[in-house]
Amino acid sequence: MGEPAKFCVSNQKGGVGKTTIAINVAGALNARGHNVLFVDLDPQGNATENLGMMDAYDDAPPSLFDCLTNPEQREKIHEIIRNHEEMDVVPSNIDMTAAEPELTLSRRSGEQLDLLLAEVEDDYDYIIVDCPPNLGNLMDNALFATQNVLIPALAESTSKRAFELLFDHVDALELDYEIDIHERGVVINRIDVRKNQAKQMVDWINTAFDDVPVWEIRERADVQKALDSGVSLLEYNPESDMCEVFLSIADGLDEQFEMVEVEA
Repeated sequence: MGEPAKFCVSNQKGGVGKTTIAINVAGALNARGHNVLFVDLDPQGNATENLGMMDAYDDAPPSLFDCLTNPEQREKIHEIIRNHEEMDVVPSNIDMTAAEPELTLSRRSGEQLDLLLAEVEDDYDYIIVDCPPNLGNLMDNALFATQNVLIPALAESTSKRAFELLFDHVDALELDYEIDIHERGVVINRIDVRKNQAKQMVDWINTAFDDVPVWEIRERADVQKALDSGVSLLEYNPESDMCEVFLSIADGLDEQFEMVEVEA
């Protein structure tokens, strides 16, 4: 297996459904026959909980914190990977709340996740990193390690400022590390078509991002029910109309990364 496609799901604005998008895109890529590794880099551990692995959040060392911040423990990532019916998972851990200051002390603070993923990347087609909802060392690590970003957003006016902050941060990181970070698309989440502001923002986002794909996820109760059940929407209710959108995102990513859908 060659080098996997890697991307992070990132928006420093909280409450946009970042983890929801990350889990369901992972589920859609799995449905297309890919081996997926899901990395929960958020110290809050929402994805870890939504994937039914909250016990891992309180696990004793080694944890993601140890593997990420201590070079001598990188190889222990094999010990912390959990199996899920749709993907493999590197769960977050309560110790990750100390990761930001710890990484600041590291000699190559923004490169630790990249070095860590090198230990396991040969085993996967895709590696998806769920970022914390703030700008900092963990976000830098996710952006540097993947150099591709999928951006979740809400159809509301506050998203404009969030886009500006994210792109300013990306531009600075590209300059610092002499890399190119690619936008792989925007996913507008929880759209309520009854609201005029939502319609206006959907139009604005489609215009602002005319050079990358924009996908639209409507508000559906089953999306949250799936997470409460520890699985993606595709596993919970494959008849949901939003499954088609998540599969479309997976198809678009396959096309951009030149990946081939694997026959089941």
